[in-house]
Amino acid sequence: MEIKKVKLGSDGLEVAQIGLGCMGMTGFQDGHMYGPADEQEAIATIHRSLELGGNFLDTADLYGPFKNEQLIAKAIAGNRNQYTIASKFGWEIDAQNQVTWAINGKKDYVKKAVERSLKNLDTDYIDLYYMHRLDKSTPIEETVGAMSELIKEGKIGYIGLSEVSSETIRRAHAIHPVTAVQSEYSLFERTVEERGVLKTLNELGIGFVAYSPLGRGFLTGQIRSIDDLPENDFRRAIPRFQEAHFHKNIELVKAIETMAAEKGVTPSQLALAWIINQGILPIPGTKRRKYVEQNLAAAAITLSKAEMNSLENIIPLGTDTGLPYDEFSMGLID
Repeated sequence: MEIKKVKLGSDGLEVAQIGLGCMGMTGFQDGHMYGPADEQEAIATIHRSLELGGNFLDTADLYGPFKNEQLIAKAIAGNRNQYTIASKFGWEIDAQNQVTWAINGKKDYVKKAVERSLKNLDTDYIDLYYMHRLDKSTPIEETVGAMSELIKEGKIGYIGLSEVSSETIRRAHAIHPVTAVQSEYSLFERTVEERGVLKTLNELGIGFVAYSPLGRGFLTGQIRSIDDLPENDFRRAIPRFQEAHFHKNIELVKAIETMAAEKGVTPSQLALAWIINQGILPIPGTKRRKYVEQNLAAAAITLSKAEMNSLENIIPLGTDTGLPYDEFSMGLID
């Protein structure tokens, strides 16, 4: 199986058609985002991904904090140049390594954050460095100006933004070319289309990276009731997974499963193929080898225009599947 390389943005970054979201490989703030993880299996998953041609790893200083970047450092040791590493900064982490839950995009914090990430990743450069969320009290020009200095210093290769509006993207891009924007995007979550963000990215030649491309697990078909989620799983707090929307969403998943069965693929693979066929880079998260194998195989699935339309007709643009975050987190999206 040969995973094709695709251009991300217009500045020369080339990556595998499908990336690996690493967040779930470590716990988070004393709990677990998606149930417990096994470090050895997580590292084996990263290695298996590379064997199959998947070399793009997505992490952030927030995950852990720092545990995720440190895990990746172990996985890529001695083989750094084979991987494309994306990390993020912006959620402020204080001197005691505690998340303050403020967003900090000030120039001095950008500099501090990158040094910390380089140390935790045990590398001297990060290929793609994202601002995790917009700091609404700091002009985007200041943040991106600081990031462009990091490029000059050779500490990062390319600039990314996450969960930002078209206006923010245009302002940022005017200071220094933005290579990629990352937002949640799946058959269940198409806000970036509704808000015209994808149109802006296409116009400016900026790549789009889709996180949670499997609807945070919904599109795997493995969640049939709220009880399928561990007690401390953060998805229990998300409106999309709560009573008002849950059962309606399961019906949509069943329709996708029917179509996947007809095509002889898994629902996850169909959902990923829908994204890849649009020229978008999905970064499904997993911490197990068997799922990374399944996910990477989705890159080989071609969908006809009719199949793309059929899928989109199951969940038409504008369908209310419930908000993707709780109220606090929604307030941090630009």
